[in-house]
Amino acid sequence: MNDVAAPTTVKTQLKPIDRDGLLAFAAKGRGNPCAQGTMKVHTVADGQFRNLSYVGEHAPVVVDEPLHLFGQDTAPAPSEVLLAALGACLSVGIQAVATWKQVELHRLELFLEGDIGNPAAWGAGGAEKTPEAMGFQAVRVKVVVEGDASPQALDEIVRHANFFSPVANSFRNPIPMTVALA
Repeated sequence: MNDVAAPTTVKTQLKPIDRDGLLAFAAKGRGNPCAQGTMKVHTVADGQFRNLSYVGEHAPVVVDEPLHLFGQDTAPAPSEVLLAALGACLSVGIQAVATWKQVELHRLELFLEGDIGNPAAWGAGGAEKTPEAMGFQAVRVKVVVEGDASPQALDEIVRHANFFSPVANSFRNPIPMTVALA
């Protein structure tokens, strides 16, 4: 006879967001669909491609390049931080849509990967490339989500969150941008 106990599945609810606050925020958006805010970040170069980005009163977000790109590899690379922003935004959206649909989530993980190269060497004498040929050329996101809903309902929550994700839509859509001396 086997003395090892059968494993048990432990279900815990992810810490829920404030549903009433979410619904009030949604109503405010419906009342003023053109509302926008401005996010601000202050980035300071620390040498050898290492940068400190200050966001509000938080500790700085450290960004670096790996050794093969002449950085110190002390922190994620800028493109990795961009993928992290996408993952976090999709996660926030999935949690918000699940809360809206009154689906309790027990697990949510996102695995992101993106295909990118830098043969142009940041424009410092590398290959001649057009803007559309630089940056991410493909991004793949795999979502693991468990909750009190059918797989089809969870899939719809993920697809809905992706459709409305501000960061995912920033990846998909051209953004007017200016870069100039201060």
